[in-house]
Amino acid sequence: MVTDNKIIFIAEAGVNHNGDIDNAFQLIDVAANAGADIIKFQYYKTEKLLKKDTPKAEYQKRNTSISETQFEMLKKFELANSDIKKLIERCDDKGIEFLATPFDEESLNELISYGIKRIKIPSGEITNGPLLLKSARSNLPLILSTGMSNIKEIEDALGLIVFGYLEKNKEIDSHSEIKKHLYTENFYSTLNNFVTVLHCTSQYPAPLNSINLNTMREISKKFNVPIGYSDHSEGSVVAIASAALGAKVIEKHFTLNKNLPGPDHKASIEPKELSCLIKSIRDVELVMGSYKKKALEIEVGNRSIARKSLTARKEIKKGTEFSRDNLIALRPGNGVSPMKIWDFIGKKSNKSYKIGELIENIW
Repeated sequence: MVTDNKIIFIAEAGVNHNGDIDNAFQLIDVAANAGADIIKFQYYKTEKLLKKDTPKAEYQKRNTSISETQFEMLKKFELANSDIKKLIERCDDKGIEFLATPFDEESLNELISYGIKRIKIPSGEITNGPLLLKSARSNLPLILSTGMSNIKEIEDALGLIVFGYLEKNKEIDSHSEIKKHLYTENFYSTLNNFVTVLHCTSQYPAPLNSINLNTMREISKKFNVPIGYSDHSEGSVVAIASAALGAKVIEKHFTLNKNLPGPDHKASIEPKELSCLIKSIRDVELVMGSYKKKALEIEVGNRSIARKSLTARKEIKKGTEFSRDNLIALRPGNGVSPMKIWDFIGKKSNKSYKIGELIENIW
């Protein structure tokens, strides 16, 4: 669970290393230097991710070779178990948290064995029940992306996740059983303690009119769960807006160079953009401040300058009744507040005033 105004920023490297460990090291360095909290890669066994005849997505076709299959493309980007160890060591050296998205249970088990601090479930795995259950039963914090899903699918996923956290050893006999804890006190407390749900539009890049940031609030309202945003739009404006709307986790794809070959580079931001975005996110953290409305110490000195006091509009003789005709509100504000004008109207002045003189309390 994330508290207060702190926003966890995940720099999503994904497969933008293009299968080259040195590129992955550079991505770690860039993310750490930019001030990201976490850098995230993708970890999978290609044979356990997709069938060999699975077609490419349209954005993958646009940005990669037409002749290769999705299987061949992803196989090139597959990280070995030994690579993960090296990447974790590099992250430790650079002071940034390592994270990788598992796409199968074997990869998940390996990541857990390496001591990852949390688990990130990608949008495409939101219906992968066994992976969700095993992730929850790790007892690690979980971040769930929700691209391509509807509210019912999110409900099912969260129901199963909570079941996994609460019932470590119980076998599931039917799909309906995953709803056992839905909307109970334990459901809400478990989500609040362990889970963050990320709104996401799974298009690369996602056009602005498809973002629907208000969905973040709807998810938060329905499930009373910490929320965040996984950003696939161009530029930085949407990520910054999500921070102002209450995102506790923000994820953004980045690359060393948008012109590199590969499926995700075109929808990613470059190092300078990443640094500027994270700086803006930190500024949002700062400006969100407190829920309590009060006069701040830095403002108090401006009260007498910006506010007004009851002032004699014209000469007022002692014994003359105060009226709207002989009173006016003028700066400075170090006299009687104009909010008290009705206490004066109809009362007789106990002294004489020159034009422009501040009125004194008559009691």
